[in-house]
Formats: sequence, structure tokens, C-alpha cells
Amino acid sequence: MIESPDILRASVLIVDDQEANVMLLEQMLSNAGYTNVSSTMDPFAVCELHRTHRYDLILLDLQMPGMDGFAVLEALKEVEPDGYVPVLVVTAQPGHKLRALQAGARDFVSKPFELIEVETRIHNMLEVRLLHRHLEKMVEERTAQLRASEARFQRFAELSTDWYWEQDAEGELTNWSGPVADMVGIGGTETDGWDVEERALLQSNIAERKPFLDFVYSRATAAGAVQYLQVSGEPMFDEASRFIGYRGVGRDVTAMAAMFARTA
Repeated sequence: MIESPDILRASVLIVDDQEANVMLLEQMLSNAGYTNVSSTMDPFAVCELHRTHRYDLILLDLQMPGMDGFAVLEALKEVEPDGYVPVLVVTAQPGHKLRALQAGARDFVSKPFELIEVETRIHNMLEVRLLHRHLEKMVEERTAQLRASEARFQRFAELSTDWYWEQDAEGELTNWSGPVADMVGIGGTETDGWDVEERALLQSNIAERKPFLDFVYSRATAAGAVQYLQVSGEPMFDEASRFIGYRGVGRDVTAMAAMFARTA
């Protein structure tokens, strides 16, 4: 919820080549309680000013010599990375209103000014702009939380297992820790000594996009010993339910298998 004090503290830039118009708008905003109002009569300075101050609202006159308001609007689009140009245009030409909106302006007021209308449109635009920024901040914070959670999960996986991996839909490794290519045999590396049936079952699960939990398989090492490996994996899908790859964890359980064998 955007409160009235937040709106009155919003940053506003007035752009008009007529000093009388600038003074009129400044006085009107001051009387309404706005505390952060700037102005310029140089249209060529607007983009740099906005790049520096990131105004919540720009009151832009369209009829200016050298660089009119339409040119300023186009230039502001290069400054705003998300394409949102917080501009309320001021014009005495009725035919310019639609063109200004099509050029990216968010609203307009007509000359000569009706102060109540101007105040209302400014208030409404600032409320929408501040709400938009509030939502952007919430999304950024939530994204940061999700990234932190993902990092914690991956770190937990690394600590609790011998390796972690992610692969794309074509089977290529995209993210991993530990000797994944050697242990699982993915990412273009083939190893000798695999138990053929176990390896075929593991590859079948992956090919059919099935999850698998604590799958144990074995292979003969170069020294002739048997190595036992335990792996768990699950398929990944995007928001459109398209398969995008696999991720999983695994560990070497040879010592555990030997212990069970001695106590059996």
C-alpha cells in the first residue's frame, strides 16, 4: 500500500522552456505538499538528469525549440532499462495527446492548466509508479531469497554427498561438483568395469525421465576391486512442463557395502 507521505516525497522533474509555466507548476506542487521537485528549461539535459536522479515522474512540455518533447521521450526510452518512461506530457495541441501516448507517455494534461486536474493526474501517476517500484523491489528480494536457498541446497548436497550434478535435455553436464563424469558416466565420459545390467537400468531411468532414489550400482576398478556407488536423481521441467534435464546427488558406498558384508 502506497501512503500519501510517500507520494509527496516522490521526485518530480518539470521540463518546460517557458519560465512562467515552470514557476506555475512548481508553485502548484509546493502548495499540494510535494517536497522533492526539480525543473529544467533545457530539453537536452533531461536524459542525463533522469539517469542521475531516476525521477518518479517527469512533467514534459511537448512544444520546445531545438528538441521537442517527442524527441525527449524517445531518448528517455534508452535510459529506462525496462522501457517504462514515467512521463506526463503537457500540451496545448489536442492532436498531440494520442501521439504522445503512442510514443510512451503515461498520461497527459492540457494547457491552459486546470490545477485540480493536474494535481489529480500527478497524484495518480505517482501512486502507480511507486507501487510499480515497490513490486519490483519485492520481486528482487524474493529472487535473492530463492537464489540463496538454491545456494544453500546445493551446498548441503555437496556436504552430504560425494557429488552433485545437473545435466541438460541433451545429457550434457551444466553444473556439478565432484567426479560426476567418472562416477555416473555422463557428460561424454565412458568408463570400463560397469555392471552392464545395472548401467542399462540407470540409463533407462534417465531416458524415460523417471526419478530414482538411492540407486546402487557397481563397477570393477583397475585394481580388480569392486566399487559400489549410490545415486539419486530427478528430472527437471520448466514452467511450460518441458523437460530440461536431470539433477542428482551420489556417493561412494563401497566401505558401507563392505561393512554389511562382514556382518552378514
